[in-house]
Amino acid sequence: MKTLYAHIGRLLAMSVAGAALGGCMTSSPIWEAHFGEAVRTSMRAQIIDPDAAQHVDVSPGIDGKAAAASIKRYTESYEKPPVSDNAFTMGVTNGTTH
Repeated sequence: MKTLYAHIGRLLAMSVAGAALGGCMTSSPIWEAHFGEAVRTSMRAQIIDPDAAQHVDVSPGIDGKAAAASIKRYTESYEKPPVSDNAFTMGVTNGTTH
């Protein structure tokens, strides 16, 4: 029985000493050295081609006249929105096809 109390006493003394020494050590410099690393890694993983600007495909897409007309129609759609017959049927159809 005496040895059991001795072992418990040593274990208790070691845990108190460990807790006391653990309070003196700071982990802040370790955390600060890797601050933002997870965010930077996540951002790099989301970029498909980081060198995309160096090899841009300059194939013709849309000509200038078509682009200007498209922008003009888009702008006019907000200046003169289509008029609805009834304000309560916004986005609702009667089931018939035209």
